[in-house]
Amino acid sequence: MSYSFLDFLGLLGSIGLFLYGMKVMSEGLQKAAGDRLRTILGAMTRNRLTGTITGFFITALIQSSSASIVMVVSFVNAGLMTLAQSMAVIFGANVGTTFTAWIIALFGFKVDISAFAIPLIGLAIPLLFSSKGRNKSIGEFVIGFALLFLGLDMISTYVPDLQSNPEMFASLQDYASRGFASVLIFLAVGLVVTMIIQSSAATFAITLIMFSKGWIDFDLACALVLGSAIGTTITPILASMSGNIAAKRTAMGHLMFNVLGTIWCLAVFYPFTDMIEHLCINIGQGDPNALYSYVSALEVNDPELYSNLFNKALPESHPMYQRVSAVLSQIMTMQVSSSIGLSLFYTVYKLINLSIMIWFTKLYVKVVEWIIPAKTKSEEEFNLKFISGGLLSSSELSIMQAEKETHVYAERVGRMINMAKELLHTKEGSDDFNKLYSRLEKYEEISDRMEIEIAHYLNRCSEGRLSNQSKLRIAAMLRIVSEVESIADCCLGAGKILLRKQQSNAKFNDGIYSNIDTMFGLVDNAMHRIVKLLSDLDHVDQNNIVAAYNNEREINNYRNQLRNTNIENINEKVYEYQAGIYYMDLISDLEKTGDYITNVVDAVKEISRPHNA
Repeated sequence: MSYSFLDFLGLLGSIGLFLYGMKVMSEGLQKAAGDRLRTILGAMTRNRLTGTITGFFITALIQSSSASIVMVVSFVNAGLMTLAQSMAVIFGANVGTTFTAWIIALFGFKVDISAFAIPLIGLAIPLLFSSKGRNKSIGEFVIGFALLFLGLDMISTYVPDLQSNPEMFASLQDYASRGFASVLIFLAVGLVVTMIIQSSAATFAITLIMFSKGWIDFDLACALVLGSAIGTTITPILASMSGNIAAKRTAMGHLMFNVLGTIWCLAVFYPFTDMIEHLCINIGQGDPNALYSYVSALEVNDPELYSNLFNKALPESHPMYQRVSAVLSQIMTMQVSSSIGLSLFYTVYKLINLSIMIWFTKLYVKVVEWIIPAKTKSEEEFNLKFISGGLLSSSELSIMQAEKETHVYAERVGRMINMAKELLHTKEGSDDFNKLYSRLEKYEEISDRMEIEIAHYLNRCSEGRLSNQSKLRIAAMLRIVSEVESIADCCLGAGKILLRKQQSNAKFNDGIYSNIDTMFGLVDNAMHRIVKLLSDLDHVDQNNIVAAYNNEREINNYRNQLRNTNIENINEKVYEYQAGIYYMDLISDLEKTGDYITNVVDAVKEISRPHNA
């Protein structure tokens, strides 16, 4: 087997195609899915049982736990699933992958999803030229999905062809008689091989070949399969590299599930494999270790026959041909027992692992968040915390959940004000400026989605039987959500003004910077005040409402004052006319932000009036 530098470059290109497909798929999902897919996924994963069943059936259908978990990573990356929901699906996917092992064991084939990739791209291309934005986004999603599978297929093409060259593993025979150390060695081999060839199913096939040649016994074959369970986590980890922190945590959760499962299995390894052997015999499938015993005895007692046993070029005229054919027929019968024994081991191990881990999902999420902490608070994803796409509880209780979510929404949008202020003082044209502006854009996009999702949830609440007070409350909440989204638009608007200023090379002096900072401070104080009001809508402090209106008057008065002095400063050549234009655009944008904040206060006042009446 030769492996050239060109093959290595092909491998790098395949990984690049896979990551790019992941990125396009995730972005297409964000644009196209909206609240609909989130509602479907929410219903499918509303509890641990349904989430697990979903993961199982998706993996059984596409016959690749790596591919199904990559999709879960993309859903989390797009904000369509929470980390807790993804854990249940991952647990189910890990059991679903045993379905592939059974197919290989019983039929010897595996569905090739990548065969559909090119036709999928052909079907998606017309969507890219659609006049409807949603259709374009669906086209991007389908193309990303196809590229992802093409990348996976090409990765397996460009890695060293280990499956067709099992002779590479013949030297492992020397490490097969070292007791428990051999188990650890073969577990590591299974892990590394699966990481290289990106397929636990291929490792399973290699294990069967080694097993049938009498190189390893049943225990070591189980160790190889156990290692492949950890090795298969490399694909989702690769996928999460281009994702956000939630995607990275999802991939880490998948790794943890398999690592922890391997640890308990190693602790009871020999009793566990003995149990599987007895189980295989009791269900009438024979002893899975009989193949190893038979071939090993053959190697010792009849080395000539053994040496010709796996010679595919042996002619019919050869004197050993008839004996070899008879022995191979026996070996094929025993291979069935061996493959079923390995499949039983894999399935029982995964089921026990699932039955243990599923009860600790919440703890699991906390551990993953501790292992991969957010570098900054703003790095946390904009997933909904209090409402989901599943079934509603009573409408009255659901309104309370929506109110909590709206408070979180306002808090998050409030961060955008500080981001816009930070952008003002970031060096123009620098990487930091571009990254901060991109982050501001991302926040605004997610703000749009959150507005739709919270509004959709409130509309569903309104379909239930409600008191008049609750109906008024929902109407006010819908207004609040709309106004908070407008605040996010204004923050991005400030970023766009600064971007235009950079492109035109206009310069602000220290006085302008000082005045804009003062305006940002007034707006930020007003935003903090409405966040405080939204934290407890059942006990609104009227003094805070009065103070919020005073904030608005301060913002308006300061805007008027700056507008008047701006004309004088331009006339007196204190700064250029163009700088004055961008200066006033920023001040007007911030004043408009203050107006939207006041509109939120008006809506809060409407909510508190019936309550306090």
